[in-house]
Amino acid sequence: MAQIKIYGLDIHLDTIKPTLSDVIHACVVETLKFPKEKRFHRFFPMKREDFYFPKDRSDAYTIIEVMMLEGRSKETKKNLIKMLFTQIESRLGIAVNDVEIVITEAPAHCFGFRGMCANEIVLEYKVGV
Repeated sequence: MAQIKIYGLDIHLDTIKPTLSDVIHACVVETLKFPKEKRFHRFFPMKREDFYFPKDRSDAYTIIEVMMLEGRSKETKKNLIKMLFTQIESRLGIAVNDVEIVITEAPAHCFGFRGMCANEIVLEYKVGV
């Protein structure tokens, strides 16, 4: 299970949502071995007056937060971050300086879906990759 939040200026983010979602999802499927039908993305397009960032970033500045169950290896998480940087730059032309990514993890007993805690659910994919 992974929930992904994407923040950016509305004037930029609104124009790239479908493609950015596809890029993020492809990276998650490849690195985390997620089933293709498991896409949980939320976009937060923001007005300029609500989104402060350093002057050395452009209007394409984007923050990606990935919240997932704990259990993936350090290398898997690093691979996801590196792949996101590479694919976002090559597919969308957003410079790596304009992308920030953070992964946070929660123990399975702190993640709830399908009416249960994740540690009580048999998933159709492996978390320990």
